[in-house]
Parts: sequence; C-alpha cells; structure tokens
Amino acid sequence: MPELPEVETTRRGIEPHMKNRIVKCVLVRQGQLRWPVSPELGQALTGQKVQGVDRRGKYLFLKTASGRVMIHLGMSGSLRILKDTVEAEKHDHIDVVMDNKRLLRFRDPRRFGSVFWLPGTESHVLIDSLGPEPLEAEFDGTYLFDCSRGRRVAIKPFLMTSQIVVGVGNIYANEALFLAGIHPSKPAGKVSKKKMVQLVEAVKIILSKAIEAGGTTLQDFVQEDGSPGYFEQHLKVYGRGGEACLNCQRPLKEIRIGQRASVFCSACQK
Repeated sequence: MPELPEVETTRRGIEPHMKNRIVKCVLVRQGQLRWPVSPELGQALTGQKVQGVDRRGKYLFLKTASGRVMIHLGMSGSLRILKDTVEAEKHDHIDVVMDNKRLLRFRDPRRFGSVFWLPGTESHVLIDSLGPEPLEAEFDGTYLFDCSRGRRVAIKPFLMTSQIVVGVGNIYANEALFLAGIHPSKPAGKVSKKKMVQLVEAVKIILSKAIEAGGTTLQDFVQEDGSPGYFEQHLKVYGRGGEACLNCQRPLKEIRIGQRASVFCSACQK
C-alpha cells in the first residue's frame, strides 16, 4: 500500500502538470471502486481550472473554484501523467483530460482506492477525524505522550492510528520505533515522555528522508511505462526479519502485532 512519502511524491509529481490547467473532460471507465465514484464527478470537474494539488494524510485533493476531487490510492492505486493519446489498459479506471494534451490517469488493479467529488468547501467523513500531520509542529512529544496516557494498546498500532497522527503506515512505524529504541509491542501508556519525544523526532526524520528520496524520481510521472515514481527504500528493519541488526549485529526478530508484520531488535529496542 502506498504510504505517506509515496503519496506526497505523487502529489509533487503531478501538480506541475495540472496546476492552472483546464479540465477538458473526465472519463470514468469503472466507477465501482472501494466506494462508488461520485456520479457527478465528470460534470462538476469539466471546464474547471485546477488550482493546485493538496494532500491530507494519504488523501490527495485536486482543488478547483467549485470544489475538490478527493483521491485515495488504496492498496494498489497509482496516478500517472500521460499524453492524451495513450490508450487505456485494463485497470485504468479514470482519466482527467486537460487542455495541455496531457491527462491524469488513475489505475487501480485491486479497486480498493476511492475518488469523491466534494462540492464547495464540503468535507468528508473519511477525513473529518484525522489527527495532525506528522511533519507539522502540532505533532510533538507532549501531544503524543498526552494521547497515550492510560492506553494499553501496543505502541506500534497506536502510532499507526490515523486519529492520533495521519500517514504513519506499517513500514515507517517499524523504522521509527527502531530509530527511537522502542519495542513495538510495548503498551503505549508505558512509554515515557522522553521516549515519546524521541519517537516523534524519529517519525519526522524517517518520513522526511523518504520524501526527499522520492523527489529524485519525479520524472517517472511523465513516462508512459506506468512507473509510479516511488523511491527505492533504504530500510533498517522492515522486511529484514532474521537478518543482522545494523546496530548490534544480532538477528532481527519478526512478530505480528495487530495482524501486521513487526520487525525489531530485542537488544536495541526496549
């Protein structure tokens, strides 16, 4: 599943090709995604100028004067900027055709993504209860510590709760907890304030580096081979269960917490 750095990379990749462009038409080939595509999408968006592309958590927004298109990539979705002459393939469900001979194509083989039209300043239930952005000042050690008091849930799923903080998915939760030296199954309410400060800093470092790395591949968004532009990830624990810890050389352990793979070092993470 695309995580926050990949979604931010997508936002940065498509915005230069869409900002201040007029939408000529919208083609919806498959409207049955995780939720039905808003039936008014084509009529509402056609003729509108795209004012910019925003992100909130893992949701992307195409802004216009009359409303916003809210997009989630789901498990397998991607957005590509292509020439408007490129023929659609099997899993290419939606095209937003612009006045510069380019189009934005939404592909989603597993159809777990979503595309909604939000008229005017209307919000949506899927984003109304989201927590702060992890790279903004509102997300700090004091905030995370206060949220965790009395919570028995393990720190890893706690960190991945979107009502606490948005966009920290499984990969980067593993990496941040390793960097902060916190065992992923430790109850959130038992983590000290000092460690929460370290964890917040680790989240910001991990996500910032991932986004920076993603910025080197933005040219992939204008290729016609379908490359999504995601960066090569340099991970210290995720996907490395049984391999040597890069800090102490002891074998990394892998367990499941909340049905998600959790890799950690029993010596470095307490």
